[in-house]
Amino acid sequence: MRSQMGFTLIEIMVVVLIIAGLAYIVGTNVIGQGERAKEKQAMIQIKQFEQALQLFKFDNGFYPETRQGLRALIEPVTVGREARNWRPYIESASLPLDPWGNEFVYLGTDQTEDRLFYIRSNGPDGVGNSDDDLSSRDR
Repeated sequence: MRSQMGFTLIEIMVVVLIIAGLAYIVGTNVIGQGERAKEKQAMIQIKQFEQALQLFKFDNGFYPETRQGLRALIEPVTVGREARNWRPYIESASLPLDPWGNEFVYLGTDQTEDRLFYIRSNGPDGVGNSDDDLSSRDR
């Protein structure tokens, strides 16, 4: 009898099932990492804003008011309290956007009950005060 070379249908099916199982394991671990990375990036940006705001307060004795906003970190304050010792606190021509392309929301101490500033990213949906928001109060 002559020996026939090749694979049986069962052998091929076993290999396909092994590959499908590996694809499932890898897929479930990789999918979602991009969104988690964006969330981490947003929190890093919020932390950088917090540090810049601390420097602003150190130099000027107060945090920017809500109407002055985060723009007070990149350009001199023109409304509200005057920042006499102002300097650029973020080296950028414009304020950075969150990872989803939206502006960060800033509430100064003049608008918060606890007299602490508040920075928020509206998250992936871009809608404020929703479940996917990230803020300086999230720790």
